[in-house]
Formats: sequence, structure tokens, C-alpha cells
Amino acid sequence: QVQLVESGGGLVQAGGSLRLSCAASGRTSSSYAMGWFRQGPGKEREFLATISRSGGRAYYADSVKGRFTISRDNAKNTVYLQMNSLKAEDTAVYYCAARRSIYSDTYYYTSSDYAYWGQGTQVTVSF
Repeated sequence: QVQLVESGGGLVQAGGSLRLSCAASGRTSSSYAMGWFRQGPGKEREFLATISRSGGRAYYADSVKGRFTISRDNAKNTVYLQMNSLKAEDTAVYYCAARRSIYSDTYYYTSSDYAYWGQGTQVTVSF
């Protein structure tokens, strides 16, 4: 089992940047494919980005492609989400998620694929 803790959220002006971190404890995070999701007010949880165990493959939602970058440092058991050119509509609670995987270069982009979730971190983008 793995425990996930997100950090790095906050208030930022439109056009600004934030980097979210997701620290994993328990079993080594290199055994897990990782993903980032968000849930805005009154909205369903939305997939943003996913990265394979090895870090060699990543996949993004169209809504964030070219603005957000997912990466991981398995030595630090941490996954990151670099968010640039933020917009007001990016305001949401951001969650990281983990799925144990035997495949080093497979990623997953639906919430039902993930068994472990962090508690979320709030990102607010002001006009």
C-alpha cells in the first residue's frame, strides 16, 4: 500500500505558474503508475496527466496539453505537475493517484484505474 500527500497548491494570478508535488510513502513509488486529476466546484473529477512507472511515457488531457508537464523522481518517491499559463478555469482541488503496475511503460487515464489517492491540494487562479 502507498500513501500520497500533495503539496504546492495556492493562489496564483492568471498566466502564472505553480508546481504541485505528490510525495509517496509506504511501498516504493517506482512500482506505481501515477496520475493527476482535478475536481472543480460543481464538476466531476477530471483526468489531467499520467506517467508510467519508469517515467518514460506520459499522456495528457487535451485541456492541459502544452501547459502542464508531469514528471517523477523515483529516488525521491515524488511526482510533480508543473502548471504554466494558468487560467481561471484551472481552479480546482488537485489530486494525485497511484496504481500498482507490473508494466514499466504503461499509463492509465481513468480514475477507476487508480486504487490510491491523496487528500488533494487547492489551486485557485484569479483573474
